[in-house]
Amino acid sequence: MNEYLTTRELAELLRIKERKVYDLASSGSVPCSRATGKLLFPREAIEKWIAGNASSHAVSRPTVMLGSHDPLLEWAIRESRCGIASYFDSSLDGLNRFAAGEGIATGLHVFDTATDDWNRPLIETKFSSQAAVLVAWAKRQRGIIINRDEQSINQLSDLRSHKVIPRQSEAGSQVVLNAFLVRDNIASSDIEWLTPARSEVDAVLAVQEGKADATFGLASLAAQYNLGFVPVVEERFDLFIDRRAWFEPAWQTLYQFCQSSALKQRADELIGYQINEQFKIIYNSVN
Repeated sequence: MNEYLTTRELAELLRIKERKVYDLASSGSVPCSRATGKLLFPREAIEKWIAGNASSHAVSRPTVMLGSHDPLLEWAIRESRCGIASYFDSSLDGLNRFAAGEGIATGLHVFDTATDDWNRPLIETKFSSQAAVLVAWAKRQRGIIINRDEQSINQLSDLRSHKVIPRQSEAGSQVVLNAFLVRDNIASSDIEWLTPARSEVDAVLAVQEGKADATFGLASLAAQYNLGFVPVVEERFDLFIDRRAWFEPAWQTLYQFCQSSALKQRADELIGYQINEQFKIIYNSVN
């Protein structure tokens, strides 16, 4: 990791325009130095500056769960009557909204090919300035969902020349699928991609209705809609939670419900789920 941030990198970190970074530097509001005529920002000083501003101007977050959809999480929020609303769009959308203060927690399942790990590399690289903690939620079986009478798709390479319904590019499932296609030397152009589905249920329904030959989804959804399933990977679905919100009544109500036998029974009913490490701390930001 570089010791200094460039103007562009700081703008991306703060989610502001580069022009605003120059204004902050010229006014002395942000730590910076000049080298060969360029502005450089010492990473350690910037992290302390962000932490100081975060504590002085605490974000008032709405009680909303963001990020990727998880059937067990959605059920737990509803059954616990914790009062948390939800806006499930995708892993990357949720992280960006969380960084902007639009919710108290976000769910994600983003695979990092360089480390062969889930979620933590992305959080450490781009979201470590958030006063939040990354905890485990569930391990889930993900693979190719097909109609039960489909005989020609038995592995990822068999997707060639088939109609496949993808998810939007920000979705964790699409990030994973793209990474595995590259890993297995499968050209994306060899697949007949349909219009992306904005939810995994919509993608599964397209397969069930015969509009698509396959999609990349959860074993639990394949079983729910009585479809065929070719396992590919066991993924880790985690939650990135605002530390202050953790101790608020809404989250504590959800957390306590998740310790109940009802949650465990529900998880046992879902095909391809493991929750034995639920709420295990994976990464705690420095703030």
